[in-house]
Amino acid sequence: MSDHEQQQPAPRRGKVLEALARAERKVFTRPAPKSAKAQMRFLLTRTKGSTKALAERLGVSRRTVERYRAGTLTTPQKRMRAALVEETESEWQPQVRAQARHQTATSSGMMVDVTAYFGFTCTGSSDDGRERTITTAISPTYAKQILQLQEVGATEEDLHPIVAQAITESYFTEWGTRADGLRADFTQVLRIDFRF
Repeated sequence: MSDHEQQQPAPRRGKVLEALARAERKVFTRPAPKSAKAQMRFLLTRTKGSTKALAERLGVSRRTVERYRAGTLTTPQKRMRAALVEETESEWQPQVRAQARHQTATSSGMMVDVTAYFGFTCTGSSDDGRERTITTAISPTYAKQILQLQEVGATEEDLHPIVAQAITESYFTEWGTRADGLRADFTQVLRIDFRF
């Protein structure tokens, strides 16, 4: 088996983390590199030309990185392609992403569009948990908490409570004007999208 075939699987993100990454990609002012060779060149600039550091980041051998850079390998396998796209987009236009994140966390907040099973607890009576599709605005305060958790490497399970709390406050309790004491929790997220 060649170095090219001995790739480690690309890391999998949960639905909330993937939705945050998609929201960031939508703020790019220029498209990220698409070909494997262009992605390798770009990532090598980010690792200051270190093929060893990039190979470790991608979970491949140093020789594989060199082959892509030289153009002798051009069609990555599915796992390698996913790792290249994820790493490239995580490094692409950092100033544009930082500006969008700052605006989201300080003034504009963000929109969330989610289909999930919500479970409820409340003082008094409450509905049983069920699937709901909700589109609502999240305040800058909650947006800031969500983005900070993402930056420090929070897991999907770490993000669910804060996203559920933000949705509860903006959608179910309408910022404290109704359903006092209601708390909604995700029991399963089917689909989620964020917009900065």
